Amino acid sequence: MATTPVADSRSNRAAVQATNDDASASKLSCVKKGYMKDDYIYLFVRRPVRRSPIINRGYFARWAALRKLLFQFLDYDSNIEGKCDTKKQILSFGAGFDTMYFQLQDEGKAPFLYVELDFKEVTSKKAAIIETSSQLREKLGATASISPENGEVLSDHYKLLSVDLRDTQKLDDIIALAGLNPSLPTFIIAECVLIYLDPESTRGIVSWASKTFSTAAFFLYEQVLNLLKANRLIFFSTYTSG
Repeated sequence: MATTPVADSRSNRAAVQATNDDASASKLSCVKKGYMKDDYIYLFVRRPVRRSPIINRGYFARWAALRKLLFQFLDYDSNIEGKCDTKKQILSFGAGFDTMYFQLQDEGKAPFLYVELDFKEVTSKKAAIIETSSQLREKLGATASISPENGEVLSDHYKLLSVDLRDTQKLDDIIALAGLNPSLPTFIIAECVLIYLDPESTRGIVSWASKTFSTAAFFLYEQVLNLLKANRLIFFSTYTSG
């Protein structure tokens, strides 16, 4: 029996969301072996697994590459004391259970605004974990609003919101809700996200980003060959418009 477009869409979404759980487990394996530091990823993993050395090294390379470029962005225009007066933003597409914001908080490098976007099924789970973890909640401030039902976390400097990235018109509403300022320097992250979308949707997202933000850096990390999962492509682009 042929499947309907709706059924195909739901199946694809479920498969993509499953990769989030796999990635979180792999990150925890990497942390336990001492390849990288992440004091929060264990909160998002229900079934720890032990990955092979090549997987651990791959996740370390991915983590290190992102941090190097992200820190360059955050440190740009810093004064002699290492402080930057320019407000900066980070926008993470398909953020999943990533904990980068909380790591940056610990390291004194959190940006003015950090926004994470993903399917509601993912953001609802993440919001619920944040709500039940004092370790995470204290990083958001006393005025933070957390709604697992809506898949949202709204605080002064961190926002978690649900959206289907293929709907670029909806993205305009989301960045307005998040309080993102298109004129501020913005670092956009897309890790193993666009590969799961059709080419037209991918082009639409990249085009939307380039038209929306006047000064932005785009970090893209994707599979080169889908059949060889160890093969990845790291692409870093900066663009200025207007």
